[in-house]
Amino acid sequence: MIADLIRKGSQHPFWRNVGILAGGTVIAQGVMVLALPALTRLYSPDDFNLLAVYASTLGLLTVASCLRFNIAIPLPPDDRTAMDLLALALLSGTVVALAVGVPALLAPIWSANLLRQPELAPYMWLLPLGVLFAATYDALQYWASRKRRYGTISQTRMTRAIGGVGTQLGMGAAVAGPSGLLFGHMLLNGFGFFGLARSIFAHDRALARGTRWTEMRNAALKYRQFPCYSVPEALFNTAALEISILIIAAMAIGPEAGYLMLAMRVIGIPMSFIGTSVAQVWLTDAPEKLRAGGLAAFTRQTMMTLAKVGALPIIVAGALAPFLFPVIFGPQWARAGVILAWLTPMFMLQFIISPTSSVPHVLGRVRWAMGLQGAMCAVRLGAVATAAKVAPDFLVETFAIAGATCYALSIIWIYRMALTAERR
Repeated sequence: MIADLIRKGSQHPFWRNVGILAGGTVIAQGVMVLALPALTRLYSPDDFNLLAVYASTLGLLTVASCLRFNIAIPLPPDDRTAMDLLALALLSGTVVALAVGVPALLAPIWSANLLRQPELAPYMWLLPLGVLFAATYDALQYWASRKRRYGTISQTRMTRAIGGVGTQLGMGAAVAGPSGLLFGHMLLNGFGFFGLARSIFAHDRALARGTRWTEMRNAALKYRQFPCYSVPEALFNTAALEISILIIAAMAIGPEAGYLMLAMRVIGIPMSFIGTSVAQVWLTDAPEKLRAGGLAAFTRQTMMTLAKVGALPIIVAGALAPFLFPVIFGPQWARAGVILAWLTPMFMLQFIISPTSSVPHVLGRVRWAMGLQGAMCAVRLGAVATAAKVAPDFLVETFAIAGATCYALSIIWIYRMALTAERR
């Protein structure tokens, strides 16, 4: 898959940049994937179940922590406005992290019981730090993408993988229980944002020092549609996944969320790295394509290329997973292999749509995106919640079917929106 992207890179600047990002993260992917068999022997399915709850909670808190000003960073034609948006994103992320810290630090038992996971209480202090690290890294990553510093982004991804996984392995070997698994996950972003911050200090120090409250306020007013409409959109999109996992963790019999966590890591690590790489380059180039009248063709080409590149590896992984998981990860993880087979269509469709899902943002139709994500969230959560009541043994399967259906509908909707805008 990486080789295909790199080969395309010799033919087109867009795919060359994707190749830098995706190809530069091969080591990071390898570290995270190769570490999984060791992690599944150091940590139990119940430990992974707790990690699933922590990661899902962190995902919900993080997705809107920058008030989505981070998404707007590549869009302004001038760097001054983009730097003001970066400052707004960093400030928002810090405020949200402080707000999360109040209940997490002062009432950890109450907070953990709210999640129906009392075992998480000793680790609630990790949440505000995780939010701060993740929000900061995400905002800085969009600035680096705007400046086309794709090599720097790739390097930080490597640092994140090695630091986070190394912590999980080291603590898992030294201390029993889930602490290393959770602590390593929290540090994952912490190991990455220092490199991105150093890049700004080296290249953009004068621009950063020129940031003023008045200009930040003007930028916030100009791009107010992002906190007003993109925040609900992002929450809907993330809630469809993360709240589903929290429901599964709370209602399923046994550590189903832990099995789901492993399955999603195995297929999701390479898919998310490649998808994120494509998305960052796509969002940087899309405004120019829109101005040139070629956004629909650019969107269609990206989707078709991803389908060709990703179809075979994802299908093969799904077909072999029920047989290989017990061998690779241990017999207690056989259920995770079956779950991965169920998730295959959902991940295939998600891989195709995710990089181009910012079409509404490029077109300035964030309210449309919010409506779509709200409808999809209602469908997915409604399906899982219904299954929790009437078919609790079929919770994960319902999650997979509902997700695949929603992603298929999203592909059609996104492309038609780009096509309609181009015809106008």
